[in-house]
Amino acid sequence: MVSGTASPLVLGALSGGDAFRIVVAVLFAAIVLRMGTKMLGGFARPVPAAPDPGELRKVRLTYRCSICATEVRMTQANDEVPEPPRHCMEDMDLVANPYDD
Repeated sequence: MVSGTASPLVLGALSGGDAFRIVVAVLFAAIVLRMGTKMLGGFARPVPAAPDPGELRKVRLTYRCSICATEVRMTQANDEVPEPPRHCMEDMDLVANPYDD
């Protein structure tokens, strides 16, 4: 007998252990698929828009790279004490006190 649907004989040939393994495999595949789509969805988020020019604050911070001694002066930031920039794959050190004139 050849038909397009599974016959009761085929389903009856599976033991209880085989049916349990199939159910576990289908659940595992569904969980992995859901986690993968959530991770890819995180990459698809757009980059946040730049703040309006009026929202930037004037700061006067000087940073120095501890490896190559490059200095950077930051004059505008979106925070009063922003995170230090990176240079030579390391965070730069704050040289000038942000409250000095």
